[in-house]
Amino acid sequence: MSHATPALLGILGGLGPMSTVCFYEMLTSHTFATSDKEHIDMVISSRATTPDRTAYILGRSDLNPLPVMIEEARKLTAYGADLLAVPCNTAHYFYDALRASVSVPILNIIEETVSLLARMKVRQVGILATEGTVCAGAYHKVCRAHGITAVAPPPEDQKRLNTLIYDTIKSGRRPRAEDLERIGRPLLRNGCERLILGCTELSLIKRDCGLEDYIYVDSTEVLALRTILRCGKTPIGFSDELLTLAAETTTR
Repeated sequence: MSHATPALLGILGGLGPMSTVCFYEMLTSHTFATSDKEHIDMVISSRATTPDRTAYILGRSDLNPLPVMIEEARKLTAYGADLLAVPCNTAHYFYDALRASVSVPILNIIEETVSLLARMKVRQVGILATEGTVCAGAYHKVCRAHGITAVAPPPEDQKRLNTLIYDTIKSGRRPRAEDLERIGRPLLRNGCERLILGCTELSLIKRDCGLEDYIYVDSTEVLALRTILRCGKTPIGFSDELLTLAAETTTR
């Protein structure tokens, strides 16, 4: 894979739309720039009608989102994108097939997040994500490869988390930080050192409601930070810890 600085970033979004907005906002607000032309050139696909990833993964729907994702990825590369980012954790269930469908690199939000946790010397982490991501073992597999134990909430708390993601955030209702904290606290009591916001919808809670930086590692923030670096720009406004660790990580 070439590590040349990409001239154009493609964002495969719409999974869901507000998460894409949040990611774009992060890229813009956290890139050091003194004028418009110093920002990252990018093109955004927001195919909101892409079939639900979790429903397909869990066998609740036979509508496979992968063909739509491939179609949009190819449109982005045809437009000229040299690098793709996908601000949706659950969509990374299809990462290998998606990556094989295009000729440009695709940043992997799960790999990037877990790589930073490994550099933090975290040994046990809680996974706050969609049921699809959890049941697919997406974070568990990557954590295991880095010597980290991944712990998901118990079933009753996972149901509460599903409700928070789908019935609150994806339904356009304002979430409350305490609803997420109620799910995360038992994981911390049981030995988890950090909690991964492993669903990009949960990043909206951190943005809008405030969550303690030290405890919550936001996968969207990590992806934004790594994207800014990969595009040859200078990141600003992230925590000192994230900036230091991300800068030390080998550029993909």
